[in-house]
Amino acid sequence: MSRFLTLARSLLAPLLPQPNSNPPTPTIESYGQGESGIPMEEMQPIMEWLFASLFNAGYYGTAHIVWYNDAAPDPKLEKAVKDGVKRDEPTLLYRCGSQVQPPPNGYYWRLMAEHPSNRIYQLEVKEED
Repeated sequence: MSRFLTLARSLLAPLLPQPNSNPPTPTIESYGQGESGIPMEEMQPIMEWLFASLFNAGYYGTAHIVWYNDAAPDPKLEKAVKDGVKRDEPTLLYRCGSQVQPPPNGYYWRLMAEHPSNRIYQLEVKEED
């Protein structure tokens, strides 16, 4: 991932104003990767895609990604999702198994069809009918 960040910064640096401090970059907090069953070499391109998506959207804050394996559910992952909601930060889920984690009340998981895996979801607020 650091190679990707270095490349992205070097390509975009001439286009951005040069402040005295480092330019802001998105931060991605990752949860459940050890229990997901996904090898790190498969996770890296997903994280790079997510970082590029946040950067492209102009989001430079903290985002959260949960690696959810329904065969080995972890209650700590539910707390991670709720923490992202409380902070009003983008919260995403990578479906490692056949089902997504139940969303908090008032929310739903929207499939991010932009990613070819069809396994990445973004937590969205349900609209009242």
